[in-house]
Amino acid sequence: MTGDDALAQLRALADPLRAAGSAAYHKAPREYLGVSVPQITERALAWRAALDVAGRVALADRLWRSDIHEARIAAAKLLTQARIADDGAVWQLIASWVPDFDAWAIADHACDAGGRRLLADPSRLDQVATWVTSDRMWTRRAALVVTLAWTRQNFPKPRDLAIRDRVLGWAASLADDRDWFIQKAIAWWLRDLSKHDAPRTRAWLAAHGPRLKPWALKEATKHLSA
Repeated sequence: MTGDDALAQLRALADPLRAAGSAAYHKAPREYLGVSVPQITERALAWRAALDVAGRVALADRLWRSDIHEARIAAAKLLTQARIADDGAVWQLIASWVPDFDAWAIADHACDAGGRRLLADPSRLDQVATWVTSDRMWTRRAALVVTLAWTRQNFPKPRDLAIRDRVLGWAASLADDRDWFIQKAIAWWLRDLSKHDAPRTRAWLAAHGPRLKPWALKEATKHLSA
């Protein structure tokens, strides 16, 4: 499976009307094919089954570099897997995409793939920590979105609780950031955490909640009882 073959398969599914709507919605200046996420996922799963890890990394790199909206989502889908033996190259590639983030859909799919690699090796959080102080909003946002898995554990180990506290510290450092996407990411993290760890969520809100925009604070407390 070559990159050209994969792109040809995506182009064969193109829907010009859907593409125009997607371009207007996402606004990032790139080519849009109008292929749905389920269709992209189906193709990516087939490619993954036919390739070893090195082949997946090479194909994902080629798809990403095409700068086609659906191809970038396919690149992320190709690498979204819980267990990957010897996943260093996978993480390196995903991390290399972060400076390219410029729209939420591609960023979120890439962060989903990256989050699996962080769960596999939490030491990589040291690299993610550097994103928090980036001058690029999308990079700062990625630090929160890529770590969402730690909000959803029902039985976290002590190490996981320490990671929750670490990311909550990042959220605190970003609470005064007025960008809508940053406020939304903080609220998303807290909202999801509140369903599994209400005490930590309440403690963060007591200390930093007033610094959030009112709508973000409302979103963060959505699942907390009065």
